[in-house]
Amino acid sequence: MDSFSTLIRTASHEQHVEAETSTFMSDLLGGRLGVEAYARYTEQLWFVYEALEAGAGRLGSDPVAGPFIQPGLFRLPALERDLAHLRGAGWRSGVSALPATEAYAARVRECAERWPAGYVAHHYTRYLGDLSGGQIIRDKAERTWGFERKGDGVRFYVFEEIGNPAAFKRGYRELLDGVRADDLEKQRIVSECKRAFALNTDVFRALGEEFPLSA
Repeated sequence: MDSFSTLIRTASHEQHVEAETSTFMSDLLGGRLGVEAYARYTEQLWFVYEALEAGAGRLGSDPVAGPFIQPGLFRLPALERDLAHLRGAGWRSGVSALPATEAYAARVRECAERWPAGYVAHHYTRYLGDLSGGQIIRDKAERTWGFERKGDGVRFYVFEEIGNPAAFKRGYRELLDGVRADDLEKQRIVSECKRAFALNTDVFRALGEEFPLSA
């Protein structure tokens, strides 16, 4: 029988591919959009991670979500440095969440407050995705818009405290395999992973509408 981490990965594969191959992300990584689109995307990430990390402290002692709460993963400070670089010191007064981002952040917050196992689904889809595919985005951003390597503007993608990402991901999958949940709850976690990818794809779709490539 497949391990739970394998089950999650295979069950959400389709949604994962859909998110990765969205028109907006393809245009962004293809260098067809300006730095403004990248900045707007970074803004949206801030709202999602604010929801993800604001409730993390409370979940530290939770038997299900607790083992996943690792400060070395936290992205908010890095995002805030990136936004200060992209938008200037007063960035907070100018950032706004797209409706799709508001829906995504609201669902993350709801899980953080009411359903720790569901929170794990969002934790997994975000952080493991950033550790993997995020590195491609960082590399493209540095080359396309001239950010300093691993510096301001791309700090979100730099996990300073994770020296060996491959080993970290192995350990993370072991945590998933040992998650304290029965089979029914595990199915619900898998469903929430799919939902997380769908919410993320909605954000990409909305960004694509805001930054259409002129035909």
